Parts: sequence; C-alpha cells; structure tokens
Amino acid sequence: MTIIYFILVLGITVFIHELGHFIFAKRAGIYVYEFSIGMGPRIFKKKRKGDETEYSVRMFPIGGFVSMAGEDIEIDKNIPEEKQMYSKPWLSRFLTIIAGVLFNFLLAIVLLFIVALNVGAPKNKNYIDQVEKNYPIAKTGIKAGDKITKINGKKVSNQDMLLLELTIVNGKTVDFTVENQKGETNTYSVKPKKIVKDDKVSYKYGFALSNKIDRGIIPSIKYAFVKTGTLIVQMLKIISYLITGKLSLNSLSGPVGIYNVVGESAKAGILSLIFLIAYLCINVGFINLIPLPAFDGGRAFFLIIEKIRGKRVNPKIENTVHYIGFILLMLLMVLITYNDIIKLIK
Repeated sequence: MTIIYFILVLGITVFIHELGHFIFAKRAGIYVYEFSIGMGPRIFKKKRKGDETEYSVRMFPIGGFVSMAGEDIEIDKNIPEEKQMYSKPWLSRFLTIIAGVLFNFLLAIVLLFIVALNVGAPKNKNYIDQVEKNYPIAKTGIKAGDKITKINGKKVSNQDMLLLELTIVNGKTVDFTVENQKGETNTYSVKPKKIVKDDKVSYKYGFALSNKIDRGIIPSIKYAFVKTGTLIVQMLKIISYLITGKLSLNSLSGPVGIYNVVGESAKAGILSLIFLIAYLCINVGFINLIPLPAFDGGRAFFLIIEKIRGKRVNPKIENTVHYIGFILLMLLMVLITYNDIIKLIK
C-alpha cells in the first residue's frame, strides 16, 4: 500500500505541475509533442483524435515533462513557425514557464483548505500550553501562557518558524525570549534533555505549544493562504541555512526519503496524506522558482534577461547552461538518494 500511496502522492504533485505548463502552452497556441507523467521508458501512451499531443505514463514516478515545439535549439521544420514556442509573445512564454509553479501553489491552498475544514484551522501562535516539571525549563521563569518571541535573538512569528530554529540548533542550549501575560519580556537559557529511544537520539526542551484551532469556512480559507506563505518563507530560510552551512545536505530528502514519509503519513489517515501532497506541492513549486539552470525559475530568468536586453539570449548558450544544470541536478539527486538509503538502513 505504501508503494501505491507513494505513486499517488508524487503522481498528483507532478501531474498538477505539468498540467499548468500544458494548459498555458495550449492556450498560447504552442504545439505540444508530449504530456508525460513519470520518467524513463513508456509504459502507456495515447493520442486523441484531432489532437497532436501524445499522452504518456513512464516507468519512474519521480517527475514529468511537457515537450513543446521551439523550446530547444533545434527548430522542427515540420511544425509551422507560428506554433513554435520561440515565436510567441514574451508574456505567453513567461506564463507558460511559471504556470507549473502557480498550479502547485493553487492545489496546495485548496488541499490545506480541505484539511482545515475537516480538523480545524490551527492558530499557529507561539503560546506555551504546558511546561513539563522533570525538564530544566521548569526551573526557569517560563510558564504556561507565555509567548515565545525569539530564539537565540531571532524573531519567530509562528510555530513553524519556532520549530525550524529549534531544529537548526540541534540539541544545543537555547536562549528563549518570552513575553509573559503581564506584557513583560525576559530571556532564559534552556538546555534540552537528551532522549534515547529505540537507538534514536532526540532532544526535548520540555514544553508544549498551544494547539488551539478555529473552525469554519473563513478561518479555513485564511489558514490555507497563511500556511502556504509561511511554508514558502520557511523554505527560503532553509535555503539560506544550506548556503551558510547551518544545515547540511543530510537534512534534505529525495524519493527514498519521501517514500518513508508517505508510509508514516498513510498510517495517520487520509487527511495526513492530503496535507503531505499540499506540502510537496509547495516544495516543488518553490524549488522550481529558484533561478537556477534546469528549473522553471532558470528559464524564467533568461526570459527576464531577454526583456531587459530587448532581444533573445543565444539559444545555444541558454540550452548549454540548462544542460549543465540538469547534470548537476542529477548528481545532487544521486547524493541525496544515497543519504536517504543510509538513513533508512540505520
């Protein structure tokens, strides 16, 4: 069942992304050779009457693509020039490139709305609900009802940012800046307690955050948009921490790591899987926005350069850059997958 859920989760995430590219390409009048879900050898293909596009499913559910005429260097002389991508207005090309990202974000918002409508919309506030007596934190002045405003001097506006900062410090002593119910602000140093369970080491600071929720359509809509924005900001921070070395590549997960997470989410129920799809959609959308070669953001970046220069970047140079970027991306995926397998074995 985990394999089925894994294919379903990745399939939906990839499908909605490629569907965005596909719809905008068709609307722009671009000739689309193939709409594919998955990579590698084809296991299914179909062509509808009166439609030039071949629809296919490939063996490995780790990606997909929309193959369009005039996207690469070589010009297909069998396709009319007006149906080639390069001949289309700048805005049509730009929207076709970023449509996958937009569709990922839109699906994430819809799915998060569904989850909140069913289980309630978490307020996501940094209020402490409980302080455990057998932890060092109980000996400080921190009490239930206090609001955590900073971690090691860095502002944390919600629980997502708070938990990210605690993950970064990885078991070290932390300076918590809290605001009590009287409005007074104080800073306390708290050392976590080391927990060893089933040969796995974790660190606990000994407090629980408020889990209050709001119910209804309006709170659910608000939660869906705010949560999406919060996760995007969180990913920006993660990228900055990877660059500065505060996070290592071991913190990232590839298909093997996602497979493991899918299995755990499936045990928690269908709503947990829906939340996971939303989370992956935001991840895929955000990563594709990064202006690096081989990503949608990289292609959009070249279009922005074209707009500024007033003429198209040499297609050979652009394609070479994307090709090198793709090779580096594949090498990174191999490294991340290797780390995933090592973590799974341990």
